[in-house]
Amino acid sequence: MKISSIMVVRIAVAAMFIIHGVMRVVENAVGPFGPFLESRGLPFGLAWAWAVTLIEIAGGTLLALGRYTAPLAAYFIIQTALGIWWVHWHAGWFVVGLGRNGMEYSVLIIACLIAVLLGKK
Repeated sequence: MKISSIMVVRIAVAAMFIIHGVMRVVENAVGPFGPFLESRGLPFGLAWAWAVTLIEIAGGTLLALGRYTAPLAAYFIIQTALGIWWVHWHAGWFVVGLGRNGMEYSVLIIACLIAVLLGKK
């Protein structure tokens, strides 16, 4: 198997989603995530919280393996864009340093996902 630069990006970005999902389960944070989603207008917040968490784990694993890359990358772009809109936009650009909880990391994740979409596998 030849390792390509897009494969490295795909696996790295997939790992970010897997880690987020796993830690949400391990830290019992799925429950609190549900009311947050409801506060943003989504009905059945807890169901959405579990769906997002399971997609991060299973979808991230499939993305790392190079399976269903286009639909998963598109889904994760939408999920990350919603995170920017709901959480990070009001905090500005910087995650640390000149700001706190900003959107720079999320924008980088979206750029990586776009590269995965354009690079296929």
